[in-house]
Amino acid sequence: MSRQRELTDILNKWAYEYYVLDAPTVSDKEYDAFYDELKKLEAESGEVYPDSPTRRVGGEPIKAFVQYNHIARLYSLDKSVTCEELQAFLTRVSKVAGGGTEYTAEYKFDGLTVCLTYENGEFLRATTRGNGVVGEDVTAQVLTIKSYPMRISYKGTLEVRGEAVIRLSVLKKYNETAAEPLKNARNAAAGAIRNLDPRVTAERRPDIYFYDINYLSDGEPLSQEQAHDFLVKEGFKVFPYFRICRSEEEVLAAIDEIEVGRKTLDVLTDGAVIKVNDAAVREAMGYTDKFPRWAMAYKFEAEEVTTKVVGVVWQVGRTGKLTPLAQLEPVELAGATVRKATLNNYGDILRKDVKIGSRVLIRRSNEVIPEILGATEHTDDSREIEKPTVCPACGTPLNEVGAHLFCPNRGCRPRIAAKLDHYAGKNAMDIEGFSESTAYLLIDKKNVRAFSDLYRLKAEDLKDLEGFKAKKINNLLSAIEKSKTPELDAFIYAIGIDGIGRVAARDLAKRFKGMEELKKAAYDDLIALENIGDITANNVVAYFADGENLRELDALAEVGVTPRAEEAPKGGVFEGESVVLTGSLAHYKRSEAQKIVESLGGVCQSAVTAKTTLVLAGEDAGSKLEKAQKLGVRIIDEAEFERLIGKN
Repeated sequence: MSRQRELTDILNKWAYEYYVLDAPTVSDKEYDAFYDELKKLEAESGEVYPDSPTRRVGGEPIKAFVQYNHIARLYSLDKSVTCEELQAFLTRVSKVAGGGTEYTAEYKFDGLTVCLTYENGEFLRATTRGNGVVGEDVTAQVLTIKSYPMRISYKGTLEVRGEAVIRLSVLKKYNETAAEPLKNARNAAAGAIRNLDPRVTAERRPDIYFYDINYLSDGEPLSQEQAHDFLVKEGFKVFPYFRICRSEEEVLAAIDEIEVGRKTLDVLTDGAVIKVNDAAVREAMGYTDKFPRWAMAYKFEAEEVTTKVVGVVWQVGRTGKLTPLAQLEPVELAGATVRKATLNNYGDILRKDVKIGSRVLIRRSNEVIPEILGATEHTDDSREIEKPTVCPACGTPLNEVGAHLFCPNRGCRPRIAAKLDHYAGKNAMDIEGFSESTAYLLIDKKNVRAFSDLYRLKAEDLKDLEGFKAKKINNLLSAIEKSKTPELDAFIYAIGIDGIGRVAARDLAKRFKGMEELKKAAYDDLIALENIGDITANNVVAYFADGENLRELDALAEVGVTPRAEEAPKGGVFEGESVVLTGSLAHYKRSEAQKIVESLGGVCQSAVTAKTTLVLAGEDAGSKLEKAQKLGVRIIDEAEFERLIGKN
């Protein structure tokens, strides 16, 4: 049995226990880890089994309830657990919106999704989400809850969506006298709604927080803000926290607010929900077969703790950016003793109201160093954190760019060490045995200043270094030699272009096929890539316009560093074409059509530019089609596409 088959079977079993039996046997964290592994295997194999859980929105309804077809599908939410994943979502939105757009931020509650239907201003029924298309009629159970109106002023057909929850204080009181205490608030809420006896629902006293309109028979689609105002106006219970965010910075600030605030709530929450506010941008982004592309759930790690800030030191990174590192009173978190935590910049310090001597909430997620989310308590001894004016390492006056402070000295010792350490990292050149301490040794003792200097090292150069014996020297030099033929995407990531992470590096490698092609890339070529935004595109152009960077790339080539690019398919019908896909196709998912184009020699772009040579336009194609028509780009429909690939 393959690992992909095994994961599919295990996840289906767990989903049955969770959604159908209301008796989960594993934690969300364990389920998510297996789910993410399956998604990766499916992406690698290009095959998704018919019964894969990645095809499904939720669990199948149990037979004891009457099944009900929702008027409009109740989609699930895509999730992110790292800042990189969240940033990729924001970049995708910005591309479609053509720049800045508004977002909304709300709490993500951990309960059971319900959908209420109204006809002619009167409550008609309540259902669970089920599998997103078919749910279970739980009207009798929901009638015991008083969180919604029986009549509303709107006279059309309406579906509203909410989350059934049980307050933690209610759960505690219930368990004090219950014959069989309930394990947690999430299971308690699901069990209260999905049972055959409405008296059980009433005894457990669930609430419903409403947050969205799933279907509205009359009028134009609403923005998220309009939907929220509609729910409030009609008398539905909504959670008081609702933020309009007008920039990515405000989105991140709202997430931090939610994470700090949830510690004092009487309701179980496990994240924040970020949505595009504008209805037109939502329509342009559309849906996958499972999620809306315009929304993202940012899930928090379960383990957090408070402690006291005793000091702050400023660290200099490879780009020269100074990052404040808080020194903490030691505290246990996620099985480790934590003594330090990161703050992003001086603006972050002010926004989170962090002071020396204050107590703060810290979280350890996927980063090695925990992050401070915000201050929870100030004392009489609390004092402001001073903003430095010169680099703490080399004394150079700092540049201030927005909320960030930068050391402009390229020869600054910690900048060089961080660049070398990044270059040698596992996801970059993968030089085994190289560390930041190795970098400092080589800087101080051997005058290593650039990546290319590493390839000029000889065994006799390292013999006098502390801790370097024959075996360690041989291993390090062998690892350096082995790194001379990296994959192109690893090399692009390794050289440290500001804003280029692993995902963007893969996009660049796939599009440009080699460093010479990438050096010539124009802004319009770069911005057309899915995971490259305006700032990052400008960073790439600036990197290759810098003479010092170009000299270092030449030096790397001279010492034998030769990145390996994937061979592009030759001779296909789309060879030499730069193709944009827009609109909905009847017989292909967009990802499937993209793979076909690329397998036949074409390059796919996410936006129409002066370099675009072909547009495949499906149903409801929008602004991309209009731009292609203005530029005189060749446009084909799905029938012509199938003719070209030999389908018909």
